[in-house]
Amino acid sequence: MKKSALFNAVLAVAGLGLVSCSSGVQVTTPPSKLTERVLASQSVSSPTASGGLVIIDGEYDTLEHGEISAGTAPGLMAISPQRSVLLAFDSSTNRVEVVNTTKESLTGSIQLPGPTTSMAVPVPSAGYAAVPSAPLNGTSPGAVVAMNLTSGGITATIGVPNAQTVVSNPSGTQVLAFSNDSNAVTVVSPSLLNSSSPVTVTLPGFDRPVNAVFSTDGSTAYVLNCGAECGGTQASVEILSFSTTPPTLGTSVVVDGATIGFLSGSTLYVAGNSLTNSLCTGETTAAATCGRLDVVDLGSMTVTGSAVITDGYHDRIDMGTGGQLFIGSMDCTNIGNVNNPQGEVRGCLSILNTTNSSVVIPPDNGDVTGLQSFTTRYAEYVAEGGNLRVYDTMTDTLLDTDYITTGTIVITGVITDVKAVDFF
Repeated sequence: MKKSALFNAVLAVAGLGLVSCSSGVQVTTPPSKLTERVLASQSVSSPTASGGLVIIDGEYDTLEHGEISAGTAPGLMAISPQRSVLLAFDSSTNRVEVVNTTKESLTGSIQLPGPTTSMAVPVPSAGYAAVPSAPLNGTSPGAVVAMNLTSGGITATIGVPNAQTVVSNPSGTQVLAFSNDSNAVTVVSPSLLNSSSPVTVTLPGFDRPVNAVFSTDGSTAYVLNCGAECGGTQASVEILSFSTTPPTLGTSVVVDGATIGFLSGSTLYVAGNSLTNSLCTGETTAAATCGRLDVVDLGSMTVTGSAVITDGYHDRIDMGTGGQLFIGSMDCTNIGNVNNPQGEVRGCLSILNTTNSSVVIPPDNGDVTGLQSFTTRYAEYVAEGGNLRVYDTMTDTLLDTDYITTGTIVITGVITDVKAVDFF
């Protein structure tokens, strides 16, 4: 903990220097008066309580500053790269709540034609949601819904049968849409919405693609082929190049499983499940099956390492300070009871030390639905089993400080997602 405190102090001094060197820049203080804010989506079942986005002091892990109204059951969230606009999906109404993070207030609501589990906000003025049940005349249900976040409302409903996931390139000029039961990727070009050119291009030749990770310049997408886990043949990472029109498929590399990935330089970390390599080799656990985390060198398109992680459908991944990679899943094998820890306790969270390739499975239960790292401190916020945990990334254990002694920020209701507003 001393090392963590020293790290924070050095950053604080550096931050003061930056402020003094930019005296000509006007800084807007939010209503909460906090400079290191984190928002957690909170839904409640009690008729006497209301859900919302809880404002957390990310420096001390405390919540003494109220919340932002965002429907009755906000869950999934997405935030713009500038951290100025945040979207929260209210599952009770199928509405997307639009939040101005500077003013810490709701600026509007957009009604979706059905529920979503995937949203993207590439720029503050535009957002996208995958709505698999969206009704369309004459075609199978499913669409990518384009939203105007400035004036409110839906810009377009773009037909993509059973659309499950949307991923945008850094500039928002290309949006990829994925359906779990298809061997194709749909490329959406928002700039063509009001033109005579086709808005979508369907690219076949994949193996149950479910997600993608873009390079920092947006020229390449590393498509994650789910393969056998999703009813296909073989999981892999496949290059999709945007240097040509239409985009072209490139080299692929076989991996154990591929439903979520994290790009770090020229290394891509890929998590998923293998139907032929599912044993928990090297772990002492009552779990009958485990997932896999593969390390892919993008320069040579080869797998350079692999690790055993928890099972379930992996759809959350984040790199914490110090090189600790947090991987979360849904519907994993839960073992024991965190409230009565007699023997092994296991849930859906795995932590990979990218320096020595060791893996820690923390003693917690439940689905992992939100992850948030910080550049200013050795901590990771984890929404698991409806609770908001805070992990020390130096020890991979729950944080223990003067402000939080149990590693849990106690919040009424169910915490589904978490987003940092001021940390980058």
